[in-house]
Amino acid sequence: MTELVEFENETGEPEMGTFSHSFAKSQLTILLSEKQKFRAMVELSLDATQVDLSQFGLKNQNELIPDISIYQRGGHRPKKGRDILKISEMPLLVIEILSPKQGLDDIIAKFEAYFALGVKSCWLVIPLNESITVYSAPEHFKTFGNENTEVIDEIMAIQLPIKEIFDPENF
Repeated sequence: MTELVEFENETGEPEMGTFSHSFAKSQLTILLSEKQKFRAMVELSLDATQVDLSQFGLKNQNELIPDISIYQRGGHRPKKGRDILKISEMPLLVIEILSPKQGLDDIIAKFEAYFALGVKSCWLVIPLNESITVYSAPEHFKTFGNENTEVIDEIMAIQLPIKEIFDPENF
């Protein structure tokens, strides 16, 4: 039997980010929005009803909420005075930032679902060891860390300086 993965803590509340989690999320959002000319959306609800998420061991059956979703600029915008509750257009790139209470298997299961939904690239960011693993498919990835000066995503044609993502001097 497949174990279903929940993304809430014991009290039923969604996981909240730590300082390092929040810092990495902020830096990536800024760098990708300004320097790379993408639209970075934080905690956006993605409509995943076109795929059965239980096949990936995910409990939520109709939506996924990545830490950061990356779109080309100029995509969907709600009409003034309205909002979009779930986005049906999948992002080009999703970024998940590992929190201290989160398991790596949980994120890998989400990556499998994202790729099945048509996402082109997924990043796993681990603030504690200052590394980013870029996935171009569920089993095809490359890790960038202290020995690298840049994170390179060939699918998305993105190059970001690692120091600017993790260095608290940027705070």
